[in-house]
Amino acid sequence: MHDSFAKITGDISPVHLSAEYAKGKGFKDVLVYGMLTASFYSTLVGVFLPGKYGIFQKCEASFNKPVYIGDTLSVSGTISDIHYALKRITIKAAIRNQYKEKVSSATLIVGITE
Repeated sequence: MHDSFAKITGDISPVHLSAEYAKGKGFKDVLVYGMLTASFYSTLVGVFLPGKYGIFQKCEASFNKPVYIGDTLSVSGTISDIHYALKRITIKAAIRNQYKEKVSSATLIVGITE
């Protein structure tokens, strides 16, 4: 995924591609792209919450901790607001690594088609 993301986006920042460079900046290895990590919010919306009736409209994401290749991530979300007139929900979401550390948090706005 990491290599494909680099090719698709053209982001060749050395912090994502060079372990030596990343370690020189204080990280333990190359960093996974934050936007690759955040793309899992799209899977949350389109597959799980609300699923096929959801249209992703907005994402305000924060990157709280570095993600490294080989980390195991879990994505969770809770509906925090329902706007019936606009057919829209707000989801508070988070991504955690294998140590249960929150690596990203987000507020997601999702339109509902049915």
